[in-house]
Amino acid sequence: MDMTAPVGTNVLDAPHGIVGQPMDRVDGPLKVTGAAKYAYEMRDGAKAAYGYVVIAPIGKGRITAIDDSAARAAPGVLLILTHQNAPTQGTGDHQHAAPQLTGPEITHYGQPVALVVAEQFEQARAAAYLLKIDTATEPGAYDLAAAAATAKTPQPMQKMAADTSVGDFSHAFASAPVSIDVTYTTPAQTHAMMEPHATLARWDGTHLTLHTANQFLTQSRTAVAKTLQIPEANIRLISPFIGGGFGGKLWVAADAILAALAARALSRPVKVALTRQQMFHVTTRRSDTIQRVRIATDADGHITAIGHDVLSDNLPSEPGFENSATQTRTLYAGANRETRHRLAALDLPVASSMRAPGEASGMLALECAMDELAEKLGMDPIELRVRNEPARDPEQDIPYSARHLIPCLREGAARFGWHRRKPQPGAVRDGSWLIGMGVAAATRATPLMPSKCTITLTPDGIAIVRMAMTDIGTGSYTVFTQIAAEMLGMAPGNIRMQLGDSNFPDAAGSGGSFGAASAGSALFDACMKLRAQLAEKAGMPPDQAVFADATIRAGNRSEPLATLVGANGLEAAGSIEPGDLATKFSQQSYGAHFVEVGVDSDTGEVRIRRMLGVFTAGRILNAKTARSQAIGGMVFGVGAALEEALQLDTRIGYFVNRDLAEYHVPVHADIPEIDAIFLPELDPTTNPLKSKGIGELGICGAGAAVANAVYNACGVRVRDYPLTLDKILPGLPVQN
Repeated sequence: MDMTAPVGTNVLDAPHGIVGQPMDRVDGPLKVTGAAKYAYEMRDGAKAAYGYVVIAPIGKGRITAIDDSAARAAPGVLLILTHQNAPTQGTGDHQHAAPQLTGPEITHYGQPVALVVAEQFEQARAAAYLLKIDTATEPGAYDLAAAAATAKTPQPMQKMAADTSVGDFSHAFASAPVSIDVTYTTPAQTHAMMEPHATLARWDGTHLTLHTANQFLTQSRTAVAKTLQIPEANIRLISPFIGGGFGGKLWVAADAILAALAARALSRPVKVALTRQQMFHVTTRRSDTIQRVRIATDADGHITAIGHDVLSDNLPSEPGFENSATQTRTLYAGANRETRHRLAALDLPVASSMRAPGEASGMLALECAMDELAEKLGMDPIELRVRNEPARDPEQDIPYSARHLIPCLREGAARFGWHRRKPQPGAVRDGSWLIGMGVAAATRATPLMPSKCTITLTPDGIAIVRMAMTDIGTGSYTVFTQIAAEMLGMAPGNIRMQLGDSNFPDAAGSGGSFGAASAGSALFDACMKLRAQLAEKAGMPPDQAVFADATIRAGNRSEPLATLVGANGLEAAGSIEPGDLATKFSQQSYGAHFVEVGVDSDTGEVRIRRMLGVFTAGRILNAKTARSQAIGGMVFGVGAALEEALQLDTRIGYFVNRDLAEYHVPVHADIPEIDAIFLPELDPTTNPLKSKGIGELGICGAGAAVANAVYNACGVRVRDYPLTLDKILPGLPVQN
């Protein structure tokens, strides 16, 4: 099916169904007992050898000599791969290929320059330190601000234009009675997932199997095929469980290709895992940004001009940019608008998707700028947002599919006690703590991606669902189980979800706030087709058939499903295509973040005291996993506001804090009990489930709400994220 028209009433609209209930995760017992196997834990065929990646110690230059004699003579060593003996591979940007060891050139610090393979991991690691690799260093570009003058307009990314313009922004901004012009910066960040990138590779003749940690199996199979220059049909990627990804495992990484090359050379399975320290340079990151936000209003606070300029960076060979002005194109009204993205070429690891790319970093600037504008107008920040609620998408001039930002703001304000907020910064104390409240809007696009699925009903009453969808810890197994169970009238315990295998029907994968909606819609279609087959076999009108208690009923007739499928079972295939509704409606999720912080008046230390997120995201598929995702996103927002930053040595392009001891992310001690709620919403234009993405929505705007609360607490406006105490302390009021 495709989305060429809004969906009407369907099976999932019946009250008191399984979909939406806070059902426990079906994969939970496997994970807590250790029965869920991750990529590096897999065994496949003969005993695996172990590979250890050697990385470049310079930021830019070339390899001038390699002496591997000592390493080859080390105990257990089976193979040493370098550019001198690696096979020819296909090329492309990181989304389409991942060639390794292709030449002596070094494009960034941490680029893999060798793979040492041995019988044991410890032997491979020890031998890697015996390699002698001489390099010649060349001047590199590592500083975003310094590269601003050479930045260029990037090519459109996934049909998204780099620049947009409506009306006459320059004239409207210059002539407005009230305006702000502020610049915010966000640092480079890394995904910091628990599971490292890891792969077990095995060849059977010309056929390759990769047990690998990867979010997008279908497109990654294509990238592996292009890189290794073999047919896609000869490749199988298996990834049933992923220990976190956050965008870092969307693409094929060095571990997969190096493991495949080594396994083919040795004719035996090879395991390769990146160390925690290597992941900071070998895999992708979020680009740092410099963002200029300009907003002008009339005397009553109605926006007359809004502009957002974004500078980000990437390797010279990579076209992708951080699209941080995306939300500014649609979130608030205003007749005169301008957004611009510029891309600087830096010799740093590839910048790519990470935890709500674009909006996550863009709203750190936009939503704080809105707070600054509200103060300049002498207006409550919520009222400013309400006053600039657009009736239609202000750039595309199309209707919103469903937009409930104002209800989220109103509900959140009532629940959080926003009326107690003092607009004057520093007006509330609790001992040595300065107390403040902040608010920010949340929005995130909700795309629909092509996806396929099959479902088989067996003679023993079990429904088996297969698709190449993945579960990165968000609950895919559970929500799909609920969809199938409700649509077929079966108990969840009789649904078997088989995910994470590229041999299954192509699926959207986990990422971009489209995974559950896209793959779930393909499952919906498959279930509808299976229902039609069962109704036909039962001799019942499909539109009158009721599925419940593993039976099909119509009128006074009832048939058990298991008796209708025959000895070989019954199978149906489903699919979803985006259609054109995404061009006819502006499709977004919305929400509002509320934060109360304490700022220590002596040290500048910031502590989150309370936090609330109120969201609308279409049909909620599982109340428990949805809340968990939203809260997880909010925690990410706290990290972006207060802690997360890659510290770059701009002399050699080296991230100094390359482990979880020094790259700080929020831990239990940083986060109090926070809450997330969802307001009722069904969006019939998005997909047949009428649902929207959740996890990334929770991130967008959360950090800005923290920053706004910090300003309200102490009067220090920090525009250079993260808000560490060294940036707050100099601006604190002098104590008497």
